[in-house]
Order: sequence, then C-alpha cells, then structure tokens
Amino acid sequence: MSTTKECKEYILEKLDVMEYITCRPMMGEYLLYYKSVLFGGIYDGRLLVKKTAHNKVYALPEEIPYKGAKTMYKLDVDDQEFVCKVILDTYEDCKKK
Repeated sequence: MSTTKECKEYILEKLDVMEYITCRPMMGEYLLYYKSVLFGGIYDGRLLVKKTAHNKVYALPEEIPYKGAKTMYKLDVDDQEFVCKVILDTYEDCKKK
C-alpha cells in the first residue's frame, strides 16, 4: 500500500514547524530529510524515523516500513513538540554517518 498525496501533505503540514525538512518521493512512499540528512520517511501513511542511539530513550513503537526492511520508530504527528525533539535527536546521530 502506498501513502496518499493527501496523507503526505497532512504529515508535512504537521512538520512545517521545523525549517529545513524536505521530502522526496520513493516508490510510492516518501523519504524525509532534515538539513539534507535522511532521518526517516512516510510509509503507508505512517511517520517513521530511523532507530538511533539518541532516540531509543523515547521507547517508541517499532514498525517495519516495508517487507524486508529494518524496523523504525513510529511517531504520532499530532504531538508536534515531541516529534521535533525526536527528529532533532535522530538527525544528530544520522549526520555523523
């Protein structure tokens, strides 16, 4: 199942409080970048972020973005302040790679 354009736009609208987030389509889903660093994506209408050392402290639910992929953490887009914090922590770890 692919993410609908409406769902993508809704999630991006919620993420609009953060500058520098960009989105790229990828095989029916969307990859998300913060300051040009890949931190997660929108998969089947879910906002998922990479698992990193800094964001594991939040004990977020783990979900598989697509068959054969590593698990990622699922975020509730309606808690914008929390989402921003998790994205920034994820970005800090991902930019080091």
